[in-house]
Amino acid sequence: MNIYKAGEIPKVGNMYFIYGDGGTGKTSLSKQFLGKKLLLSFDGSTNAVADTNDIDVIAFDDKDATQIQQLVTDALNKFVDTHDAVIIDNVTALQNWTLENIDGGSKDGRQNYQKLQIWFRNLGMQLRNTNKFILATAHQNDNGTSGVLGSGRFPPDMNEKTFNAFTAPFDIVGRIYKEKGERWIDLDTEQGNHAKNRLDNRLLIKANELITQEKKEEQ
Repeated sequence: MNIYKAGEIPKVGNMYFIYGDGGTGKTSLSKQFLGKKLLLSFDGSTNAVADTNDIDVIAFDDKDATQIQQLVTDALNKFVDTHDAVIIDNVTALQNWTLENIDGGSKDGRQNYQKLQIWFRNLGMQLRNTNKFILATAHQNDNGTSGVLGSGRFPPDMNEKTFNAFTAPFDIVGRIYKEKGERWIDLDTEQGNHAKNRLDNRLLIKANELITQEKKEEQ
């Protein structure tokens, strides 16, 4: 527990959770962060950052799946202090591996999902406590219930309670999508998709302007 007096509350890095369809440029968002970055990849999609010289990558694969929780925790503990930002690329894949490890641990399936939610809640808080800038990405589902793009039919491809537990400390939650050749991020809860923006009053932004504010502060 930390106690801060009024006027002495420390500034910590902002946390961004962006979800969307494949090919919408989620991984590429990591290039916007300044400084040295650590990217934990859970789906092998490292081509998007292959042309960079400031991103260190730890790419997990099927051989790591059975111990993925410990490997992720160890990687963050070992490498986070030497980086300015951390990217968790494809939380959907991480969730599925984690659930596979937990599944069957309890006879009551609800307890398995509760363990999943607790682990992701702890991961979210571990990321917050690094005081670094954080970007986490995930795939989306299309529930096809109604309407057109951006009308509330696209939730993150995660167990809903796990998503809520993980993203509780995040400042930005938004859905990235393409429209007429441009990439956009929806931050408007009134659209019905999962979204929030604790940092400013933006509701819809161009994807390449996600962390414009941090760049202004650095300059």
